[in-house]
Amino acid sequence: MSTLPVSDAPQSPENLPFVVPCRTLDMAAPLHWLRLGWADVRRAPRLSLAYGLALMGLSVLIALFTWHFGTLALYLGLATGFVFVGPVLAVGLYSISRQLDKGLRPVLGYCLREGTSHLKELLVLGVILLVVLLVWARAAAMVHVFFPAMSEPGLAELLPFLGIGSAVGAVFALIVFATSAFSLPFILDRKVDAITASVSSFNAVLHNKKPMALWAGLIAAAVLLGFATAFVGFVVLLPLIGHATWHAYVETLDTGAWPLDAPAEAA
Repeated sequence: MSTLPVSDAPQSPENLPFVVPCRTLDMAAPLHWLRLGWADVRRAPRLSLAYGLALMGLSVLIALFTWHFGTLALYLGLATGFVFVGPVLAVGLYSISRQLDKGLRPVLGYCLREGTSHLKELLVLGVILLVVLLVWARAAAMVHVFFPAMSEPGLAELLPFLGIGSAVGAVFALIVFATSAFSLPFILDRKVDAITASVSSFNAVLHNKKPMALWAGLIAAAVLLGFATAFVGFVVLLPLIGHATWHAYVETLDTGAWPLDAPAEAA
């Protein structure tokens, strides 16, 4: 992985660029992030797994609610929507890794304080992702016009529907992944607005297409494994991905020119 010179001295807001510089990653970077993430799980097992257990419980409640009151299509839509809410729910895990990096003993109160101190920017980013989710849901509904009218369509008749649906879903998934890959850890770590964080994340993903495609595939595999294990796997997989995402942000974005967040400095 090549590096850029890191500016340790924060600059004034008017002198900061709109897009944060990024480093060039090699293909082994995602696997390195997973190793660092697993190390964080082992260093803070109780808090990490407790967080994973809470997220698993939330996933189960959503699934049960949808199964009881919704339809299979809605359930599948929520499963896809997990791509959106996952990064937001992992903010506490980023905080744990951040505390570990600073040589602190991670505590839940610190995680909550960091989350609330960034509530404004997190809400802005959440609204952005929500708008994308709603547009995605609308696009998914419109794709149904390509579904064969026959009662028992064969594979040949289903191919146009599946192909168009997959292409539309891939476009929205790419937008969400690129926007949230590094933006949330950036917001947690530095004094930065949600738009700058999102644009910088998107730029870093486009600058490192191949390693980030591998990283996206690893995240998708973890999510599928979590669903395949009736959500039990999320207890470990979500903390692992959350911690790894923090290290991905640290190694990819050169944020040294941006001032550190006040709560971290006071810890």
